[in-house]
Amino acid sequence: MARNTRTVTAFMDGSRLAAGALGDVACAVKRVLDAEPTASILTFDDATGRVVDLDLSGDAVTVAWRYAVAPDAEVDTRAEIVTRTPRGRGRPRMGVVAREVTLLPRHWDWLAGQPGGASAALRRLVDQARRDSGDRDRARAAREGAYRFMSALAGDLPGFEEASRALFAGDRARLEREMADWPPDVRAYALRLLEGGGE
Repeated sequence: MARNTRTVTAFMDGSRLAAGALGDVACAVKRVLDAEPTASILTFDDATGRVVDLDLSGDAVTVAWRYAVAPDAEVDTRAEIVTRTPRGRGRPRMGVVAREVTLLPRHWDWLAGQPGGASAALRRLVDQARRDSGDRDRARAAREGAYRFMSALAGDLPGFEEASRALFAGDRARLEREMADWPPDVRAYALRLLEGGGE
């Protein structure tokens, strides 16, 4: 059975409640909400800074099982058999997926003349673009993740607007100054996301 390796961090009232594997954090959040149903808890994906909506229905064992399995696996609980979705176009076993691409005629003409055909040429172009802009793309994704988290948990905190401006200006020193009065766990997690997706 494919294990879910996604990591998340849950916050309650500006303090870190739990961090780690999705299943472990979901169980920790469930325990707190069972004891304190009105508690306000937000859980964030450590890679993207997005809010994770947890399905906490059922008992603790159900919640643990629900999040222990990788999200793309379908499991028959009676026999614990992993089933696969029907095969589509492309080469699914190799990770090749067919999708529509819309190009102008001059683009198709150029692609048709490339070694290996249009698909191979497009793959080479995408790979080259990823190599050329990899660091820039990672930095942008980290900034966006930090901003998503800050907006969700720190939007009402003092200095949020200035901290956001500093974040997108790439001014780390000013960002840290603007976050100085924020709860320590919120500040630390925002900076962790900024440094590379929280991983």
